Amino acid sequence: MHRWTELADVPAGFGPSVVTIGNFDGVHRGHVGVLTRMVADARAAQAQAVAVTFSPHPQQVHRPDQAPPLLTGDVDRMELLAETGLDAVLMLEYTLDFARQSPAEFVERYLVGALGARTVVVGRDVRFGWGNEGDLSTMVELGERFGFDVEVIEDVAPGHDGATPADEPGEGRLADPLRRRWSSTWVRELLAEGDVRQAARVLGRPHRIRGVVVHGDARGRELGFPTANLAPEATGMVPADGVYAGWLRRTDRPAGSVDSVLPAAISIGTNPTFEGLRRRRVEAYVLDRTDLDLYGEEVVLELVVRLRPTLRFESVDALVDQMRLDVERVREELAGAASSA
Repeated sequence: MHRWTELADVPAGFGPSVVTIGNFDGVHRGHVGVLTRMVADARAAQAQAVAVTFSPHPQQVHRPDQAPPLLTGDVDRMELLAETGLDAVLMLEYTLDFARQSPAEFVERYLVGALGARTVVVGRDVRFGWGNEGDLSTMVELGERFGFDVEVIEDVAPGHDGATPADEPGEGRLADPLRRRWSSTWVRELLAEGDVRQAARVLGRPHRIRGVVVHGDARGRELGFPTANLAPEATGMVPADGVYAGWLRRTDRPAGSVDSVLPAAISIGTNPTFEGLRRRRVEAYVLDRTDLDLYGEEVVLELVVRLRPTLRFESVDALVDQMRLDVERVREELAGAASSA
């Protein structure tokens, strides 16, 4: 997949293309359903399938105090978009100057001039251009002016994205398959509750946090459970405090190689048993491994299930006893997850 971040990256004469526009935060099952259908349509029309997206998220520019936490950073968003079969992604830097373009300027410059759009795929609630003054009717009018078709996609709900009823859970937040559409907002709500198992069903994969391993206070090593602490700049929404079962993926190792993916007990929170720690931390203990040196490495944590909330223990011994129990539960949960995959 071609990965472009500015117009100069797009080859001259590129196209014809089928283009869609969106933030694609999380690249959840709704996104994947739409994009894979779009790719199939592009192949049938002998055209290129292209997604146009933005970084940072527009709300981080216009309303930074109200912007939602992002489910994925740019690296993971590109990686997940590539898995849908797209031919190219144009990830544009979103600034106030960029936002000042009129709807016609944006369409003519990017969709038509650079990408050679023959079809533009949008949702009914599409908004674009300065002040979000462009809407679906505007896009249709611009299509007539510039010679491209507009295809309207409907919201994708559980049970309508190619999933069979057996794919859907029978209880909890996903019990009614028609209750709501797949959405990034839904994933954020689930993560805020710590429900990473249900979030994975909306995402179609475990939720990820990506970051560089940095030095902590070495308290875990002293207790016999050395942890890899992620830098505060890690990307991917941090879910509710607690202890999770998951996987630590080392991004500098080829997939399938030794130690590329490791089972881990993941702790999120302030560790209230010890005084003085106020900043939330994300740290992972790789099961049965005290020999790893991960400092400075970029890793991805994949969260499978939340085992328990963060607790304050009356003594270090009580904490260590609980950590041993946590490790055994992680082992059991991951064994079950692996056998059902």
